[in-house]
Amino acid sequence: MAELKKRIAVLGTGNMGASLIGGILKAGLTTREALRATTKSAVHAEQVAQRFLINATAGGNRAAVEESDVIIVAVKPTAVAALLEEVRPALRQDQILISLAASLPLPLIEKNVGSPMAVFRAMPNIPVVVEEGATGIAYNAVATAADKDLVEQIFCSVGIVCFVDEDLMDAVTALSGSGPAYVYMVIEALIAGGVKMGLSHEVSTKLAEQTVLGAAKLVRETGLHPAVLRDQVVTPGGVTISAIHELERHGLRAMLISAVETATLHSRKKSGMLMS
Repeated sequence: MAELKKRIAVLGTGNMGASLIGGILKAGLTTREALRATTKSAVHAEQVAQRFLINATAGGNRAAVEESDVIIVAVKPTAVAALLEEVRPALRQDQILISLAASLPLPLIEKNVGSPMAVFRAMPNIPVVVEEGATGIAYNAVATAADKDLVEQIFCSVGIVCFVDEDLMDAVTALSGSGPAYVYMVIEALIAGGVKMGLSHEVSTKLAEQTVLGAAKLVRETGLHPAVLRDQVVTPGGVTISAIHELERHGLRAMLISAVETATLHSRKKSGMLMS
């Protein structure tokens, strides 16, 4: 992949910000000299600088923005407004701004920016930490095809990317943003089931985590519908169909569908409150 040679600033280098820095550098999307990071504390800044061999500072958000082409806002949603107010005088129309704040709508981000520029709203999930993230992205009318391609490359460095309309970002938050928590509960329950039936915790954990990982990889690599793959495991009168019957009796699918629906509506409500 050709080097983008863009100067990138990551404002707020927590787990998400640090993961993106690692992915960007590993994919060769820019140079260490062209990458800047800001943190709250000098201690954390030093840790980031030593880990990635980049320029990391405690504060200094405005200076970082002035020297960058792409600005990734990776602070908590409650801190976005204050951060954008701080750096607003340094923002330029030729820059790209990417917000990672959940439930913070594009129109509100644009309002806080205060001038026309390419704005992207990204919802990555926690597996970006191991470069297996799922990121939904929406963008405003100012963003060009080239801007979109650049942002896609950034997030593809830590997983997969889906572009969606702004009004679907709440569903993205509910499905992939919150989704790892649902899957962790499934893994936890599988481990407990194995332990209940006599397996050691270590063995049960190893089997459960690999089962979920392998099943997901099979869906991705075969392109087959999960129901087709499920039926390949089921034999008439066998063990699997008896277990599936029990899961259906307790409404597993309905519960997961309802979880995504409930989370979407909650995210939509939060977004609406922020816009009011």
